[in-house]
Amino acid sequence: MRVAAVFAVLLGLGVSACGFTPMYAEPATGSALRRIAVTTQDDRLGYRLREQLEDALAWDRSVTPLYRLTATVEQNRRSLGRRIDDTATRYELTVKATWTLTPAAGGTPLSGAETVTTTYASDDQPYAAIAAQQDGEERAASELARLIRLDVMQALSGQ
Repeated sequence: MRVAAVFAVLLGLGVSACGFTPMYAEPATGSALRRIAVTTQDDRLGYRLREQLEDALAWDRSVTPLYRLTATVEQNRRSLGRRIDDTATRYELTVKATWTLTPAAGGTPLSGAETVTTTYASDDQPYAAIAAQQDGEERAASELARLIRLDVMQALSGQ
């Protein structure tokens, strides 16, 4: 037991001596994430993605942004499964987001793309069908925001 405790202390000292900084610590990439202003297209899915990205990046509106993240979103809906009356029972929603991260001070922009596919059930009731579609869009936007955040973190940590 003592050997494990001594090893843990020595490992901690060794990591702190090498200049290791956790990604979410202030001097590292985490602080830059809070200073990214997000712009998306002006439609429902773009708005949902912008909300999710601002939450995922923990955007601090009180400081001047260091970067501008611009994202465009395309969606494709495909029917799956058919009832006897030839109406769809499920839909597959594929959403592709193309993003560009531009430094506010100028410099080379970084870009990437992510694609998410989700499904949702169709209903005979019009309101339920609309609610299911919007829920699918919300889930897709949430997952896209998570993936874009990871891409941006990776890109910023390489700079």
